[in-house]
Amino acid sequence: MAINLRMLGNAVRAGLRVLQDAGKHGVDRQREHQRPAPRTARPEAPGTKGGVAAAGYPGDFTGHAGIRYAPQPDGEPDPGEVVWTWVPYEEDHSRGKDRPVLIVGRNGKYLLGLMLTSRDRVPADSASGDYVDVGAGGWDRKGRPSEAKLDRVLQIRPDSIRREGAVLDRARFDAVAAGLRKRHGWT
Repeated sequence: MAINLRMLGNAVRAGLRVLQDAGKHGVDRQREHQRPAPRTARPEAPGTKGGVAAAGYPGDFTGHAGIRYAPQPDGEPDPGEVVWTWVPYEEDHSRGKDRPVLIVGRNGKYLLGLMLTSRDRVPADSASGDYVDVGAGGWDRKGRPSEAKLDRVLQIRPDSIRREGAVLDRARFDAVAAGLRKRHGWT
C-alpha cells in the first residue's frame, strides 16, 4: 500500500491545529459548523449521513413541561445554566453546529434547552414571541448580548454537553420562563 506523504503531513498538521485550538479555547472547532465525516475510506454505516447517526438526535420537544430555575455548582447541567452542545439544524438533523444552549427543564432522560444567538433578531423597541433578550454572559467570549429562541425546544442528552458556559441570573431566566409559558403553555 503506497502512502501519500503529502496527505499524511496534512493530516498530522490538521490534528495538531485541532489539539492546539482545543487547548487554547476548550472547544473543538472542527465541530463548529458540521460534525466531520470519517476521514477513512470506509463506507458509511447504514442509517448515517456524513458519518453521523440520523437517529442520534431524539427530536425537538413539542409537549408541555414544567420550567424551573435550579442551577447547582456541581459540574452537571441544570436548568438555569447555559451550556455548549451540538445543535442539529431544523431542516437536517444530521448536520448542525456547536452553540450555547440555555437549559430550562427536563423531559425524562433528556434536558430541555433553548438555543442562544448573538444575532439581534428583535429590535430593542419591539417585542417578539420567538425570542427573548438575555443579555451578555460568560457563554460568549466576545461579550455580545444574546437572545433565547423560544419557538424551538431542544431535547439534549446530558452526556452530549461539552461544557458549562455560565449561570443565567434569576431575573433573566424568569423573562425566558414567561416567554415559554406564553408561547407554549408551560407551567
